[in-house]
Amino acid sequence: MRKLTAAFAAVLMMATTANAQDTLSDAVSFLMTNQAVQTGDFARDRAAAEAARDTITRALLINLTTAPIGTSSGGFLYRLNPELGTVERVSDNFGTFFVERALTGGAGTASFGITGATSDYDKLNGFDLHDGGFITVANHLRGEAVPFDTESLTMNLRASTMAFWASVGVTDDVELGVVIPMARINLEGERLNVYRGSPFLQAVASGTASGLGDIALRAKYGFFHSKTTTLAAAGEVRLPTGDESNLLGAGSTAMRIMGVASFENGPVGLHANGGIVRGGISDETVLAGALAVAVHPRATFTMELLRRHISELRDFEMTSVPHASVGNVDTLRLTTGLDSNTLTTASTGFKWNVADTVVLSAQVLWSLADRGLTAPLTPIIALEYSIR
Repeated sequence: MRKLTAAFAAVLMMATTANAQDTLSDAVSFLMTNQAVQTGDFARDRAAAEAARDTITRALLINLTTAPIGTSSGGFLYRLNPELGTVERVSDNFGTFFVERALTGGAGTASFGITGATSDYDKLNGFDLHDGGFITVANHLRGEAVPFDTESLTMNLRASTMAFWASVGVTDDVELGVVIPMARINLEGERLNVYRGSPFLQAVASGTASGLGDIALRAKYGFFHSKTTTLAAAGEVRLPTGDESNLLGAGSTAMRIMGVASFENGPVGLHANGGIVRGGISDETVLAGALAVAVHPRATFTMELLRRHISELRDFEMTSVPHASVGNVDTLRLTTGLDSNTLTTASTGFKWNVADTVVLSAQVLWSLADRGLTAPLTPIIALEYSIR
């Protein structure tokens, strides 16, 4: 124990607060690998820190670059009524926000919109990023209730996104769309060493990145129609246009294939999605459902639920091994778990037809589980305009 105390004192004499302000990935790496806790096993420290760094960076990328960006279908949908020979609206409500509906816009119909959202993230896989409880390494004297030497990570992370989208009905059954996201991410982090109750700031990293995200190209084909039911197939390609090193993009192309079913009867619409994603930062399976109700001819209430199983989103766990050089002391390190995770999110809000074919939307999105990067609430505002 004396040997460990002497080594710790020596490190304190040399340690200084450092700053990393290159890319956001560099900032995360700096925070995860700048360790002062003396474990006597540098190789294992480095391997554990790098594995945890990769897991955290991947979790940040998954949440920031693959988050739902909203449907590109407009609120006003039209179809030719062959009995009357006229074009008419096919839905009394203005549709969903994230969950696709099988109905298409109709031949010659175009919709344009802009969506804005801001998330202040406070947890990562259930670990609080603000209260100092996200411990990355620690030394624990056997017989004591808590570790006597710990290092923890705190992080303030805000992501704001503005997405421009457009869709056009090529035929009554085929719709094409595009979503162009612009993002701004602010990160401030600290690594704090606490030895016997005395805190020492070990590292500071901060950075801001803004720019183009990953552009999404979309297509939807409605292959079955009845009076109340529509079935469709949808596809999406996300292009690697965002800067991966600054957490703005996944770094590789991702493709999504999805089946869509919709039931529309008067003011009520029920929608279900099921699909897979391949490529990008991780493979996924996606299930989603939504309810849209026209509570007024100009207002629609929506409730949506999204479930995404992400193969590359891993848990964290603390592993304990005997200290390499000091007896009666165990070293705890943050390591990567083996199981992949499922993200479940819900949203609710209103769509309001403010004038002509202009629809204003207000939504709130929240997570239903402590998995991945989560924010208490994410407010979303959108404005769309349809022309025919």
